[in-house]
Amino acid sequence: MIQAIFFDFNGVIIDDERLQMTAYQEVLKPHCIELTEAAYFSALGMDDRTFLRTAFQRAGKELPDATSRTVLEAKSEIHRRLIEDELPLFPGVVTFLKATSRHYALGLVSMATLNEIEYVLDRARLKSLFSVVVTAEDVNVCKPAPDCYRRAFEELNSSRREQRLLPLLSPECLVVEDSPPGIQSGRAAGMRTLGVTNTVPEDALRSAGAEVVTRSLADWTLDSVRHVYGSEIRN
Repeated sequence: MIQAIFFDFNGVIIDDERLQMTAYQEVLKPHCIELTEAAYFSALGMDDRTFLRTAFQRAGKELPDATSRTVLEAKSEIHRRLIEDELPLFPGVVTFLKATSRHYALGLVSMATLNEIEYVLDRARLKSLFSVVVTAEDVNVCKPAPDCYRRAFEELNSSRREQRLLPLLSPECLVVEDSPPGIQSGRAAGMRTLGVTNTVPEDALRSAGAEVVTRSLADWTLDSVRHVYGSEIRN
């Protein structure tokens, strides 16, 4: 029975994977590094530092710490500019988040930075819906390692203990992801999985182990979650 839902951020809540790619292409160009679409999408699940280090390694270039900081700051500024006029949230995601938040504990588990996440959540007025937010700064390894989801699980249960509620079991948590590494991360943490084909095809998500794959969260309701994954309120 599902008691909590953990959402990925980029590619699940905000439709910005290609905007992220555009920002990276712009900041890597002065370093004579061409970022192809294939290279970008092969690195889904990586945090910014890991992605940048990988891009430089593939190009056979060294990446001093000072350069890393400068490039990542510039990338964040470009990304902010690209979403400044209008937040590209996926259709139906706000409705789904608000509906599920009334019955489940919600968490956000992403390899994005806290700065980028909070900017979007504050603008969309969604921050209050999440009991737990885990970002790239909170773990030492990125997806598909299970660390980020385990961290979210531990934080949620810590909060429940403070409220004198029974702790949850990992199979009582549902992970919503758009990438194979994200699905693998959730599964490795012992959680249920829902893949959304916002970024990669259905077969890629199923190959990664997604229990269920959907075209869009706009097609999902509270009853959908209960019907597919089960639900039982525990105190």
